[in-house]
Amino acid sequence: MPPVHSSPYFQMDNQAILSLLRHTAAGEKRSKSSSSGLLKMFKFFPMLTSGCKMVALLGRPRKALLKDNATTGTIFGYRKGRVSLAIQEDPHCVPRFVIELPMHSSLFHKEMASDIVRIALESETKTHKKKLLEELVWAVYCNGRKVGYSIRRKQMSDDELHVMQLLRGVSMGAGVLPCPNNVKESADGELTYIRARFERVVGSKDSEALYMINPDGAAGPELSIFFVRAR
Repeated sequence: MPPVHSSPYFQMDNQAILSLLRHTAAGEKRSKSSSSGLLKMFKFFPMLTSGCKMVALLGRPRKALLKDNATTGTIFGYRKGRVSLAIQEDPHCVPRFVIELPMHSSLFHKEMASDIVRIALESETKTHKKKLLEELVWAVYCNGRKVGYSIRRKQMSDDELHVMQLLRGVSMGAGVLPCPNNVKESADGELTYIRARFERVVGSKDSEALYMINPDGAAGPELSIFFVRAR
């Protein structure tokens, strides 16, 4: 992949990502009003207390607001650690894709303050013997900047299992979760999360994208996640 710039509208030669970006451009007016509610809540983390009360409040089902073909995405991590991404077909299902991103929570929170947040994961594998999300090694970009490489989890860690179990009944929301033990919380800070529903757009067998769906329809920033495999 050629060098990229800091702008979220970074120039790329990869036609798969360009095609997926055109989907965003075509729905520019709709997208501008589709993502602020959860992001605003994410910025309020310092005001939330640890425990399950916030999870319970945000986890009440709102079926009328969910699309049947939507995918659940969760981004979570300790304040002093890195963030992880989990993708599920349904909050009650085992995640089909889990990866720890090479981004510290502080950097991710900073990016969330921008109007557009685009995370791109590119697999350089060219065998095409696996489905796209079954690839192991990914180069990770955030708003045009390459932040490093990550390896997809074949098996979730204890902390990741802990988060998935706590959020089993949560469709969307953001807040602070109780840590597995007090020692880890004091060392790594609070365990924060944001969970949302995403519209899944498949470009080809080598590319797909997730666009966050916000139920309140308020204007605000976008959050998109792209998966691309080299051809």
